[in-house]
Amino acid sequence: MRRLALPLGSPFTMLLLACSFALAGYAGVRLLDGDTVGVLLWFVGAALVHDLVLLPLYATADHAVVRAFGARDRRELTGYVRVPAALSGLLLLVWFPLITGQVADRYRSVTALSPDGFAARWLLISAVLFAGSALLLLLRLTRERRLRNATKQRPPAAH
Repeated sequence: MRRLALPLGSPFTMLLLACSFALAGYAGVRLLDGDTVGVLLWFVGAALVHDLVLLPLYATADHAVVRAFGARDRRELTGYVRVPAALSGLLLLVWFPLITGQVADRYRSVTALSPDGFAARWLLISAVLFAGSALLLLLRLTRERRLRNATKQRPPAAH
């Protein structure tokens, strides 16, 4: 019996995708319960800002990082900048209203917690992400240098 070729991959992948759409739909319904126009405006604005502003910006930044690392054979090193930048950007996207203080009063009234410190914590988390990535890059380059030096110092094998 011939197996059906699916463009999405395995049935497990399709199940996970369906579950994620169901969860996103549930979250959308819950979010639209109160401020429908504001939430719709946020989603449309986020899509437009991403496609028209952010995508060209981070594509240019990524190109600059690739050029800064030099030769094409070292292109895999750009992940040490891409990953923390993507995680930091994702955190900024999710917590933007609180980081900028736009919804401080609403946050305080709903949670009874202080909205202060979101910007400082986001900056701290971003700094830790980039510092950890730099440390991993340094360890990788040190290990590669040691391996190169060890192979250079090893005498040729006698036949």
